[in-house]
Amino acid sequence: MILQALSQYYERLADKGEVERPGWGKAKVSYGLQLAENGELLRAVPLKQAVQRGKKTVLVPVMMAVPEPVTRSSGISANFLCDSSSYLLGVDKKGKPERARQCFEAAAKLHCQILENCSGKAAVSIRAFFQSWDPEQAGDCPVLSEDWEDILAGGNLIFLCGGVRYAQEDEEIRRAWMAWKEKAAAQELSVCMVTGQMDEIARIHTSIRGIPGAQTSGAALISFNAPSFESYGKEQSFNAPVGRKAMYAYTAALNYLINGKGTEEGGSRYRTILGDTVIVFWSESGEPEYQNVFMEMMDPGDRPDTQELLKGFFQNLKQGKPVDIPGIKEKLSMAERFYVLGIAPNAARLSVRFFYQDSFGGILRHVGEHYERMRIRRPKADTREYPGIWSTLWETVNKKSRDKKPLPHMAAALYRSVLSGERYPESLYSAVLERIRAEQDDSEKKYRKITAGRAAIIKAYLIRNKGREDANVELNEKNTDIGYVLGREFSVLEAIQEAANPGINTTIKDRYFNSACATPGMVFPILFRLKNSHIRKLSAGQAVYYEKMLGNLQEKISVPDGGGRAYPSRLSLEEQGMFILGYYHQTQKRYEGKVKEDKTNG
Repeated sequence: MILQALSQYYERLADKGEVERPGWGKAKVSYGLQLAENGELLRAVPLKQAVQRGKKTVLVPVMMAVPEPVTRSSGISANFLCDSSSYLLGVDKKGKPERARQCFEAAAKLHCQILENCSGKAAVSIRAFFQSWDPEQAGDCPVLSEDWEDILAGGNLIFLCGGVRYAQEDEEIRRAWMAWKEKAAAQELSVCMVTGQMDEIARIHTSIRGIPGAQTSGAALISFNAPSFESYGKEQSFNAPVGRKAMYAYTAALNYLINGKGTEEGGSRYRTILGDTVIVFWSESGEPEYQNVFMEMMDPGDRPDTQELLKGFFQNLKQGKPVDIPGIKEKLSMAERFYVLGIAPNAARLSVRFFYQDSFGGILRHVGEHYERMRIRRPKADTREYPGIWSTLWETVNKKSRDKKPLPHMAAALYRSVLSGERYPESLYSAVLERIRAEQDDSEKKYRKITAGRAAIIKAYLIRNKGREDANVELNEKNTDIGYVLGREFSVLEAIQEAANPGINTTIKDRYFNSACATPGMVFPILFRLKNSHIRKLSAGQAVYYEKMLGNLQEKISVPDGGGRAYPSRLSLEEQGMFILGYYHQTQKRYEGKVKEDKTNG
């Protein structure tokens, strides 16, 4: 299904001229070999372009459309019209002149076969060049001397001849190339598992480039290179019969999604990276507006305009109204099929982390439901209503570590759960609790925070995974859950300490929060004894206010059979989440009250 979806997307891109048709590809070219009609090499034309890299201007090879290059692993295999100096000149810097000559002979044989029946000037001059060129005399050729070292450095060369700028633009040569490709494909046909049509089965699939952590030369999505992977004696990719046309289509589409229009400079807007997973996405129609909206929705950042746009977007979607996007004349179809693919590096191969498909409207509804679960009362300075996936994952990261990245598998699992509306990964909840515990024990107080983002994750997890409808957006004074009430009590006890000791640097939160959250039966008696000493420092009015608040909270704690109130000896992980949520809500409430009081006094 992945290959079929990518192949269909390729057809849409090809119709728009965004990618090349089968038989053609992209390659970086450094020099052009200008030939006379008799095959004589007239000069080497530099084709590199000046590009600004930081404060420096450097020369880089130009990306050009050329006949589809072969996939080389080992051995000698020539390309048509575009190749290195080993194949087109028979020389290189590797110190193996015999192998370089064999490469040149392979290229000469290939070009003479393809251009055998061509009579145009360009084809004639290329045939004549391969028939007359002597690799042993290349070092003495005056037209190569000026750029000799750069030519041998390994960059690709092409031909300039016959009245056209580049040989691959000559119509006769293009027809000869396509005829040769079709003749080669017709020699051994089988049923392609992607299209269901007869086609030549691709022995080696084109590499996918641009995946961080994979080999820089590219990695394969489909590959078999050991007997243990073979079945019924079928070797390499014959074990997964994909036709050459389908192979070209899916690899071209995937490389386009990852790298943009065949370039590596700007990358692609239609991908995002979470941990070690590269996520690409596309619509069935190939219209980029769907991808643009999806990208903004999943990663809105802190931009107020984007946050406001999403607010209106999700409100209309929830009410069943048409969704209007500024700058787009036609309304997006909620029935449009949309695909999201997550892939990660695995040595010379790529592994599929997840693949999800649904209608565009279905995905948007699931994402909107996720943002609704993540909605929580935030500090006044935090205006984000729609925290993106990366912002959510950032809450699980150790800010003091050298490698500030979320757990790879957790990142991919969270992304998929948001798209599909499925349960959140358990590792997300565990990671948030772990970070809260770890940072309470941290000596640097700037990390001792239960942020709005972490409270939102806990709330969303409890609602979706545990069915806790009592996990509210803001303080719920009617909630009698033991964990929630104890979290609120802890916040009130901390407030009493701060009121009794203005400007205090270390509070009970710094020393007792983790143990109070996990084993309240051991800690809360200590906290109430400390409270008694703190409250004596307050005014009569303050003391009555806080005692009344604690009394109301104590009333919500159930009375055991033996009479009298007792704190539970241990809280489950679910109850610990409610404890943190209760603490956060109560703390936000008292901070809001403090801000209002300061404004009134001012």
